[in-house]
Amino acid sequence: MQPLTAINDFVVKFANVNGSGSASANQLFAKSILRMGIPIASRNIFPSNIQGLPTWFEVRVSGEGHLGRRGGVDLAVAMNPQTWDRDIAELEPGGYLFYDSTKPMPRSRFRDDITVLGVPLTEMCNATYSDARQRQLFKNIMYVGALSSLLGIDPAVVEQLLTEQYRGKEKLAASNRDAFQTGRDWAAANLPPIGLRLETSDKVGSRIYVEGNAAAALGAVYGGATVCAWYPITPSTSLAEAFERYCRRFRTDPDGSKRYAIVQAEDELASIGIVIGASWNGARAFTATSGPGISLMQEFVGLSYFAEIPAVIFDVQRAGPSTGMPTRTQQSDVLLAAYASHGDTKHVLLLPEDPRECFEFGAAAFDLADRLQTTIFVMLDLDIGMNDWLCEPFAWDDNRRMDRGKVMTAAMLEQASSFGRYLDVDGDGIPYRTYPGTHPSKGAFFTRGTSRDRLAKYTEHGAAYVDNMQRLLRKFETAKELVPGPIEQTAARTTPYGVIYYGSTSAAMREALGGLQQDGIHLDALRVRAFPFHDDVARFIEAHETVFVVEQNRDAQLRTLITTECGIDPARLVPVLHYDGTPITARFIRTAIGRQAGSLDVVPLRKTVP
Repeated sequence: MQPLTAINDFVVKFANVNGSGSASANQLFAKSILRMGIPIASRNIFPSNIQGLPTWFEVRVSGEGHLGRRGGVDLAVAMNPQTWDRDIAELEPGGYLFYDSTKPMPRSRFRDDITVLGVPLTEMCNATYSDARQRQLFKNIMYVGALSSLLGIDPAVVEQLLTEQYRGKEKLAASNRDAFQTGRDWAAANLPPIGLRLETSDKVGSRIYVEGNAAAALGAVYGGATVCAWYPITPSTSLAEAFERYCRRFRTDPDGSKRYAIVQAEDELASIGIVIGASWNGARAFTATSGPGISLMQEFVGLSYFAEIPAVIFDVQRAGPSTGMPTRTQQSDVLLAAYASHGDTKHVLLLPEDPRECFEFGAAAFDLADRLQTTIFVMLDLDIGMNDWLCEPFAWDDNRRMDRGKVMTAAMLEQASSFGRYLDVDGDGIPYRTYPGTHPSKGAFFTRGTSRDRLAKYTEHGAAYVDNMQRLLRKFETAKELVPGPIEQTAARTTPYGVIYYGSTSAAMREALGGLQQDGIHLDALRVRAFPFHDDVARFIEAHETVFVVEQNRDAQLRTLITTECGIDPARLVPVLHYDGTPITARFIRTAIGRQAGSLDVVPLRKTVP
């Protein structure tokens, strides 16, 4: 088997033990390639325990700028004996296996179609360090040094990164530099060149490398949020923690006074209750959680919907049901969030595709919550939230004004002959509201979740209830024009087939579309960015004989939502489902659609005229 050859286009996967200190070394490897101007996509696949179980870190190097997972591994860095067979099995034919060769391995543990690269890392560390913890930590840096020699990473870039990482800790920086150089020198002297190479490029441009949760937290600050109430849960905890960091920087006065409130509540139910209470009093407030938290918040979410109080929930989705796989990614809360709470409820969902949209939608969610007087869900997932992504810089306008929606001031109340909290005065379904205490005798001073008439007077009269529920539907229709609209990409040829996708699937989907086109399968594509669905979603489906719906859950939740809300024949929507907890790959999408398109008779696609 001929060894793989590629320049700036391959996948490296590290297999480590959780808690071994490998994370910083693997990030050093990824960032060094980025600093060489070469686009990368990195993903951390880790267990839900503290230490001891397997963890993986995948770095996709893509000179073409593909940011989704490709599928397959070209270079495996196998540092965990527990997952040895699995890690070798993932290697592409002709790929490379890098491992610690201190302990001899029988030939039967290798494959005949790969190149084996053994480096005696443990032996080198034992000869250099006496402390057991140092031996483990510096072994990680040594393998980065060896890889830098094999792949052509600029050592000056690594030197700069180590200087930045250990600023003010020169002794530690020097120790890491020594370990890096030890690994690099050994590989240069003992290992032959391989076919995978890195060459300095300028393809990164002005893009930034940022985690989705941090981007969403900064978006909350930009959107005017001053209150966060939350309860720790993977994978959303870092969002609340990032919000606190940004508030210390941007919401603290020169005299040290804090212009924000962050409360770690006793549970998820309490956290959303605090958010709704703060929002009722005029603050912009949010919580960050995941699927199990949404389950617990349902009653209060219903209060927000029915009493019409703004709230924002960042749902960083993970694999369920129950505890499920808390450190794995899925898009499995779509239906849970869309219809959260008992009774007839419908909620606005925003579906960002990357950290930039996490920032943009994070800020916009607070305007929408105020404008629509309801809960807005920002639907991230673990892949976006807890991984660093390469994306365009955020657009920050210091003159941005908050849209507070229909809020009556004291002067407006004085001039009004009456005030009806649930009156629809202009047909958009959205009533006017007041903050408590705006006027000494006029406006709203309390709210509740029981049925009432247009003037907020308690009643269980059926006609009044129906009138109110119909107005809430009109408001939901109004939301269609306020939420981010879908983005359509037209195929190079006229085609009767389309594909719908959303969220973190986007990066892999864009690459898969190019591969499918090479296979002769042309698809118009529509990325959905919000629920309720813009009318363009139904029009897109009506314009195609068959539409694939690609999502990362078992039950085709977006497909279900589309068929229910748009009145679409389910037979026209073909599900393409990936739900093993790892981020979806371009290879999976290309293969799955290719197989199903073949069964749908795609011959007309190959005969269409440009």
